[in-house]
Amino acid sequence: MSAGGAGDPHSPVEIVVLTGLSGAGKTLAIRAFEDQGYFCVDNLPVALIPVFADLCARNRKEIPRAALVVDVREGTFLGDFPAIFDALKRGRDRRTRLLFFEADDDALIRRFSETRRPHPLAGQSSLEDGIRRERQLLAPLRDRADLIIDSSAFNVHQLRRYIQEQFGSGGASPLSISILSFGYKHGVPAEADLLFDTRFIPNPFFVDALRGKSGLDPEVTRYLEEVEEYREFERRIVDLLRFLIPKYLREGKSYLTVAIGCTGGRHRSVAMAEAIVRDLRAQGCPAKSTHRDLEKE
Repeated sequence: MSAGGAGDPHSPVEIVVLTGLSGAGKTLAIRAFEDQGYFCVDNLPVALIPVFADLCARNRKEIPRAALVVDVREGTFLGDFPAIFDALKRGRDRRTRLLFFEADDDALIRRFSETRRPHPLAGQSSLEDGIRRERQLLAPLRDRADLIIDSSAFNVHQLRRYIQEQFGSGGASPLSISILSFGYKHGVPAEADLLFDTRFIPNPFFVDALRGKSGLDPEVTRYLEEVEEYREFERRIVDLLRFLIPKYLREGKSYLTVAIGCTGGRHRSVAMAEAIVRDLRAQGCPAKSTHRDLEKE
């Protein structure tokens, strides 16, 4: 944990760089960061990023946190960004992180069709060609990302809430721990660092009195806590995380996303995620839960 907080002249300034595919949610994300109190800049020329970072570092009391967007609008200058970002990461007076927003082709095509906006790289070719070319151009940035956020399954409200939940703390902890519940039938989350499958545990869905409830309801929790395998699996996951977290911190990892899956993402995975968060917090590890598929049928 850092001794200084936001606005502390002795703590590193926090700089978050948002990048990724067009239509994947960068614009909505930068607005969410602004709502969280970050000083935000969209489409800053990459050559000016070191100047901007130095300005923030010299005025960290007034600008303790900043977020900026870098994407294909940079044109040929985008090729200069990897070296610039690597240099920023080495700076001791700032904590620099790179978030990469992506989505699957179907989601991107649907979003561009709904908004009727042209893809910046499509030109005279198809939308699919523009998306493919953008993935290729952004591959070096994706490889450097501290966190990859797949927005395919998010609507605008869910993505905004995700940003608020993950970054609302203002970066007080050196490692942001997210316990993410999901349903396998809705797809495995691409952002997961660790993934655990709870489908071997008896499913409350097949209990008439519990089918319409979720893992947030005490009746479901009590049902699962009576299952020895559920209690043992939860304990083993927490023990593993207690072992791994100091190692991740030592390596300078900024984000840890632990995905807990069940069939639909409403019962077992939700209850397990909440239990893990409670145990981690009780042991002094700040963690947050996110339930990706809780509202889905």
